[in-house]
Amino acid sequence: MKVTIDKNSGYCFGVEFAIQMAEDEMKEGELYCLGDIVHNGMEVDRLNAKGLKIIDREELKGIKNTKVLIRAHGEPPETYQLAMDNNIELVDASCPVVLKLQNRVKMAYDRMQDVDGQIVIYGKTGHAEVIGLTGQTNNEAIIIMEDKDLDKIDFSRPVTLYSQTTKSTKGFYRIRQMIEDRIKEAKGEFKEIDFNANDSICRQVSNREPQLQNFAKDQDVIIFVSGKKSSNGRALYSVCLQENERSYFVESEEEIDISWLKQEDKVGICGATSTPMWLMEQVSSFIEKSFEKLPVA
Repeated sequence: MKVTIDKNSGYCFGVEFAIQMAEDEMKEGELYCLGDIVHNGMEVDRLNAKGLKIIDREELKGIKNTKVLIRAHGEPPETYQLAMDNNIELVDASCPVVLKLQNRVKMAYDRMQDVDGQIVIYGKTGHAEVIGLTGQTNNEAIIIMEDKDLDKIDFSRPVTLYSQTTKSTKGFYRIRQMIEDRIKEAKGEFKEIDFNANDSICRQVSNREPQLQNFAKDQDVIIFVSGKKSSNGRALYSVCLQENERSYFVESEEEIDISWLKQEDKVGICGATSTPMWLMEQVSSFIEKSFEKLPVA
């Protein structure tokens, strides 16, 4: 058996930066973090043991005179205002790509006020990044994830479309085409002034799709390691599954069924932008040790 870890998998820059900031701050003591620092339970548990205390938005309202980390997903304007009101020092680890997108959404929202337009975000309702993005629009942005969500849009009015940075590129362009078609249907024609589509998917994320396609094709079995909360994880796992039907989604080595694997298999291990390399290495070690114990046929 040959076990290979995908060299392109693991943390994106934004997540790596946020975790490094957290670990640096915790050298001075415990630190609050607004929401899970990363959508991976194993890593959250590791950092919690070091002193990172996860709080939600309701809990944030009740604390004062302390430090709170803002994770890579970013936050809406009201979080910064609350921090000022409660004398909270924010350790801002927002991903630069997300911050740039927030600024673009805010400027687009301001422009759309003059033409009675709508801001539409292709993303998951309730996702931390999406909350931060809709906050730039006074929470007026329309969030779409599935085809049925298109019914929320008034296609007789101008539309500006953005995407959550970790969504599927294929999914975004599919939604873009459907909006164009619905505008044509509503107005009898399509004019570029009616629709401004912005592919705001992070290139470090989107580039992983073709890389994973090639990796999955080259392996007999894929073990995809990711937290179940990870939107990016689900999207990238689906890429693997399309290329290799023997692809399995696990959060840790504890979920691996050795019967999935054969002694002669080439096993590929990969993960989401929120999957730590140490966890993929742990999964690799588990598989190798499991087969060392088996008798040779």
